[in-house]
Amino acid sequence: MGRLFGTDGVRGIANKELTCELAFKLGQAGALVLTKHTNNAHPKILVGKDTRISGDMLEASLIAGFCSVGAISLCVGQIPTPAVAYLVRHYKADAGVVISASHNSVEYNGIKFFSNDGYKLSDELENEIEEYILDKKPIGELPEGCDIGRKRILETGMRDYTHFAKECITERLDGLKIALDCANGASFECAKLAFKELGAETLLINNVPDGTNINKNCGSTHIEGLQKFVKDNKCDMGFAFDGDADRCLAVDENGNLVDGDKILVICAQGLKEEGKLKNNTVVATVMSNLGFFKALDKLGINYEQTTVGDRYVLQNMLENGHVIGGEQSGHVILLDNNTTGDGLVTALTVAARVAKTKEKLSSLASVVTILPQVLVNVKVKNEHKNTYSTDSVITEEIAKLEKKFDGAGRILIRPSGTEPLIRVMIEGENYDEIKNDAEKIADIIKNRLS
Repeated sequence: MGRLFGTDGVRGIANKELTCELAFKLGQAGALVLTKHTNNAHPKILVGKDTRISGDMLEASLIAGFCSVGAISLCVGQIPTPAVAYLVRHYKADAGVVISASHNSVEYNGIKFFSNDGYKLSDELENEIEEYILDKKPIGELPEGCDIGRKRILETGMRDYTHFAKECITERLDGLKIALDCANGASFECAKLAFKELGAETLLINNVPDGTNINKNCGSTHIEGLQKFVKDNKCDMGFAFDGDADRCLAVDENGNLVDGDKILVICAQGLKEEGKLKNNTVVATVMSNLGFFKALDKLGINYEQTTVGDRYVLQNMLENGHVIGGEQSGHVILLDNNTTGDGLVTALTVAARVAKTKEKLSSLASVVTILPQVLVNVKVKNEHKNTYSTDSVITEEIAKLEKKFDGAGRILIRPSGTEPLIRVMIEGENYDEIKNDAEKIADIIKNRLS
């Protein structure tokens, strides 16, 4: 059997792949692994969830697993993923867990663990948890009587997290008209509170979760609704979160998308001006647009690139002492504030930048000129998808293209981690030209490797 943990916790269709039985086992194993170094007779595990209907079911099973090995569950209810990362530290819990499938549709759910310092787990810790479940490592003697764990409800979690998010900025937002698309997800309370309490005129859409409408044609994966709303209501800007609010995208006053690349540059420029951009460096993935890297060059800001996935961005930041990194999708990590991507903190930081500079968001975002991008997926034999780099015909064609671009474009070939596909991504100044180039490369790869 393969690994349970993917790039962001354990995910699957609730009650089919992610069952109550599996949640219970993850609760037992997670508690044993993550609290084994604590001196507490009853270690504390903070539990949060997003708004999807399966959350109650999986929460009950997960908590049962915690209690069965003697752990206390501190339940903070429907709350963003980054809130759990913060509250684990704030309440000095021994571990944390979020029941969420992030931007996925309602039938999916997931379980994400955090260590006591608020960071997502290393591969090593995930492997330890899997040993109990996949390798059937013995749980050991279970507690009885007064030694069994219990569930406690914390009513203060939302308020404490909102206060924390507000404290991450120093500007008031008075006079700004701001729209928020909460994706009918976990940000539906805290985002409204934070922006209103900072003085912004706050308009909300998709902020009435019913358990089934999370991410449904709304939020950061369906930005078009917010774009229209901002224009129609003459807002200064808008922010769209995903279901668990660990990421956000912005919309300027004209209804134009301000994606993760532009948000990173806006935030990095602000940090640099304030003398807080450690190492004068931003961390991004190889999928960030070439226009993003060119903008940083113009601003005199260095950058480092990682493979796709916010966990790899974070890893680089921690290893090298950088304080800002993220992805085009809106995962932005501001390490001086939180230990993971935090959509609310990101949105507040961008809004504060507008308030401080007194510039329009469109003006702040204009420093980045996004180049046209073409992505073609090529179906190949699974056993061949990692061999493209040793095929002389393919590599020669790639070299020809790179010489032609001469820095004005780029080509990225990336095997899929989960499917028998090779992804061909090309960026350049002329869309029709790069489209032809991408299709040509794709055809060569298909003929050579399928």
